[in-house]
Parts: sequence; structure tokens; C-alpha cells
Amino acid sequence: MSSEYQARYDSWHRAPEAYWDEAARRIDWITPYEKVFDPAQGPFGRWFPGGTLNTAANCLDRHIAAGAGERIALIWDSAMEGRIARYTYRALRDRVAKLAGALAARGVAKGDRVVIYMPMVPEAAIAMLACARLGAIHSVVFGGFAAPELASRIDSAEPKLVIAASCGLEPGRVVPYKPILDAALERAAHKPRACLIFQREALRADLVPGRDEDYLDAEAAAAPHDPVPVAATDPLYVLYTSGTTGRPKGIVRDNGGHAVALAATIPLMYDVHPGPGSASEVMWTASDVGWVVGHTYIVYAPLLAGVTTVMYEGKPVGTPDAGAFWRVCAQHGVKTLFTAPTALRAIKQQDPEGALTRQHDLSKLEALFLAGERCDPPTAEWIAALLGRPVIDNWWQTETGWPISARFRGLGLTAFKPGSGGRPCPGYEVRALNPEGGLMPSGEVGALAIRLPLPPGCAPTLWHDDEGYRRAYLETFPGWYRTGDAGMVDEDGDIWVMGRTDDIINVAGHRLSTGAMEEVLAAHPDVAECAVIGRHDAVKGEVPLGLVVLKSGVARADAEIAAELVALVRERIGPVAAFKDALVVQRLPKTRSGKILRATMKQMANGAQPVIPPTIEDAAVLDQIAPLLSP
Repeated sequence: MSSEYQARYDSWHRAPEAYWDEAARRIDWITPYEKVFDPAQGPFGRWFPGGTLNTAANCLDRHIAAGAGERIALIWDSAMEGRIARYTYRALRDRVAKLAGALAARGVAKGDRVVIYMPMVPEAAIAMLACARLGAIHSVVFGGFAAPELASRIDSAEPKLVIAASCGLEPGRVVPYKPILDAALERAAHKPRACLIFQREALRADLVPGRDEDYLDAEAAAAPHDPVPVAATDPLYVLYTSGTTGRPKGIVRDNGGHAVALAATIPLMYDVHPGPGSASEVMWTASDVGWVVGHTYIVYAPLLAGVTTVMYEGKPVGTPDAGAFWRVCAQHGVKTLFTAPTALRAIKQQDPEGALTRQHDLSKLEALFLAGERCDPPTAEWIAALLGRPVIDNWWQTETGWPISARFRGLGLTAFKPGSGGRPCPGYEVRALNPEGGLMPSGEVGALAIRLPLPPGCAPTLWHDDEGYRRAYLETFPGWYRTGDAGMVDEDGDIWVMGRTDDIINVAGHRLSTGAMEEVLAAHPDVAECAVIGRHDAVKGEVPLGLVVLKSGVARADAEIAAELVALVRERIGPVAAFKDALVVQRLPKTRSGKILRATMKQMANGAQPVIPPTIEDAAVLDQIAPLLSP
């Protein structure tokens, strides 16, 4: 156990408001807050009411004023374009201020919404920060979302303006964005006043006269705009959760709590620091700005902390090979890499011996962080042995905006337990609850919940839907926030997330975790990745079905491997699991952020019409596995 961690956690637990009052000193306030926390506001209370600040100024202007204007803020590395660009804090601030001026000239003011529909280009981050500078509320929609999903978000957010790119770039293809935007605007009831289009040379878009303007031309012609003070409780952004059906669920992030929480996480969890003057350590989050991980750890948290952040346009494999991540780490001197387990599994499948790591100088890489979905222990152990560096899983959600649990490099690291998301961060008290809301004993699986109030940076509500927030998160277990995840807290306080609560299956009256079975399957030497779902059974209620993707180069018979997997589950978990079926598949269906679509496959396996989320990476995978899943 890290005694430093325990001391820090205990200090929060004894005096939570004093803890967050101290953390808030990292941020520049225009007007001091009147209270640290007011329990009477919103569904569960609000942080730092009465205070005013500007998030973009805290990300950029504050560091320039401190003499760090020539420090590198952002490195853009595009494997798709084959080029790299670097922006100092001063250069980034200057572009943000001018784009803010362009938005203001087109009527965007504090409280107005701006939808951003862009790929992984610096202009996406500049657009986010320009909105924050004005006090406008941005809503980033993942680039490439289909027109109906984009239209539903436009109707919910009611933006005054849309910022989009002409196209995105994927290995082997160009994805036209502008036709999707045009179709979405045709479909949407709400009509924004204007659109700024960032033209990429790979595919320039036709502009609609009177509505569309060139992004770069508008920025170049604008006068720089000063930061606008906003209330700590004013929204910074709305981010719609993936896979929503019907009315989109907009997660609200406020300015004050978000800035305080994120600035604290970089030294505490990641141990990344700005150096003196223009020097800085480098962190790289290999995500997309369209997801919460990209919002938090590509854009806002690194800039709030004054360090250097990498934005990568490319894939873990295929741009050009499974050594792409190691090339980026070596070329930019990355200290910490943060990615999703699915990226590692893709690398492991293509390069199981890790030969490509030896082609790059990884001497500056000190740690690998994981999030997005639970990392199976075999993958965690494989990459830890390959890199010889700490592998640090952490658990969080779009709703929380920053990690619920971690291992805290800044406090000496808690113990490495493959499969665990680490200890709760100061600010979170996490317990496993039974269906009645009682505490489960240590080591027993239940519904993971967080004692209220949630800490700063967590969503205080849903966009225009306080009551929906209460129903979704607060009513099931009064006094607690329902995470929707199932898992346990062990005797040391480490959190084990075993899947969503609907990933717990009932086999002949026994509640079993599909995540525990996935651990066993992933431990087989021929398996690259896997998923376990529940299939209806007339006798037992449900029985588990395993789907596995094999490592590249495995030439053994599928039936032989399947038999070994069945035996392995029987040996490790026991006959109670009733695990009798393992299917070898070429690919598993996933969202673009790398989450395996277990619920969709479960619906297919049980004869229901599957709900296919708009975030699916490649719908053709469902067609490939449908014959195998037919009940």
C-alpha cells in the first residue's frame, strides 16, 4: 500500500471541503467563490458557487503570464497526412483568441451553444477553447457520426453556430463530413445561424452561400477576443453519451469544478509536470476529442496543468503498422501514454512478441495508463512485461469526467493488480451495493455506487433535464450515485469493475460475472480478445456464450481451441458457470472508442432486434457474426 496515497485520501475524507478549497488554489479566479459546496443547488449540490473564472484563460493566458509562453502546448502528429505541427502556449492562445473573435462577430455570446463536428486536427481543440474563451458552451460530436445522430444533437443543443471539417481521414479512405452535416441540417428542426468549415486538402467541400464560411478565413480576419468571465456553475460543455436512443442524453460539465478537478489530476495521478521556462514533460492520450477522455486528457487537463499534450491522427495498427504508438512515443519524448485496452489488444494481435517496440527508443516513457473499458489481466500483464513500465488501469465515465479510481504515480503508486482499476480517488467513496442498497462484504460483486455528493468535475445534471438526472443516477440507491457498473471492492480498497450491471448473468440462480469468465478466456495463449454474453436457456435461465478473436498467425483448429477454453473456465470458475460454448470469430463489434458491443450481441443471441448504436465502428461485423449468434 502507498502510505502517501492513504494519507491523501484520508485528508479528503476527514475534511472534503477543505481539501477542494486547497485544490482550487491551482486555478486563477476572477471573483472568489462564496462557498466551496452548496448542497441546496441542483440534483445533488453545486461546487464553488459565486466564483467566476475563464477556463480557456486558465489553460493558456495564465501560463503565458507566468513566463511560459514559448513552452510547447500541443503537438499534432498526423499519421494520415504524414506531418507534425507544434504549437506554443502563446501561438495556441493567439489562434484561440482570434477564433473567439470570429465567433463573437457572428453573434456567439456567453451561454450560446456551438456544435463542433471535426476529426483529430488542432482546429478542433482551438474551436473548443475559443468557445470556452467566450463563455459559450461547446458540444463536440464525434467526427463521422451519421446525419440522424448529428441532427438529434443539434436539435437538443440548439447551437447558434456549427464548426465542422470538410472530411476526416481513415486508413485507405477519406470520410466526407460536409455531406453528412448538410443532411443533418436539412433533417434538424433547429437551424444554426452559420457554419464554419475547416477545409482539408484531401477533400475540399462546397460551401452553401449565406450559411457556410471558411474556418481559416474567418479566423484570420477576426480581431482577438479577451476571455469572458463566467460563473463556476455555468456549463463549459455538453457531451452526449454514446449509444443513446430517442432523446439524446447530454452530460453537462461546469467550468469551476471541472477546472479544479482536472488541474489536480495531472500531478496526482500521472506525475507529469511543466518544467522551468519553456521546458515541459509530455503526455499523450491516444483517444479522440469526440469522447470524454479526449476532452479531459487531450485538451483541458494537460493545458490547465501547463504541460505538453500530443494529439494523434492515426490508428494503433495500420498507420503503418503495429509499431505506430511506439513511434509516436519515441519521436515526441512521451512520458505517459494513455490509451484504451482495445488498442493494446489490436497491437498484441498483430505483434504478439512485441518486436516492433525494439525498433524505437522508449527511454522517456515511464508509464502506460488504460481506460475506456476494463483491461483483461492477460493483456495488462503482456504489455507490462513487454514495456517494463507500470501499467495503470483506471475507471471512470463520461458522467464523472475524470477518474473514479487510479493508482497515483504522484503518490508512489498503489499495488499492481491486473484487472483492478485501482483505489478510489480523493473525492470518491465507492462501495458495492446489493439490490436493496445495503453494503456488500469486501470481495463480493454488487452494483458499484458512489456516495453523494459527487466531487467537483462530475456532471451536476443533464442538459435541460434535472429530473432525468435524478431518475437515471440518484433514485435507485438514495444517498448514492448509481454508476451502472458491477464489481467489487477488495479488502485493500481496490476496485474491480466486472462489467455493466446487465453483464451479470443468472445461471440457475447463481449470479455470475461475464467479466470473470472473460478473464479466463483472455488468459489462453492463442486468444487476442474476447467477450462473454448471456444467452437464454429454458432450464437454467441464462448460460454464458464466449466469442474469441485469435492472435495473428494461430493456425490450430477452432474446435480444438474452443474445447480448451471450455475446460479452462470449468477449471478456474467451476461447473457452476455452465460454460459450454466458445466461438471463434474474426472480429468483435465495437464502438469507435473501442468498447465491445456486448449488449448488441446479447440481443442477437436471444432473438431480439438488436439496438445498433450510432457509435459502432463497423456495422459489417454484425453481419459476419449473425449466423453464429442465431438462437
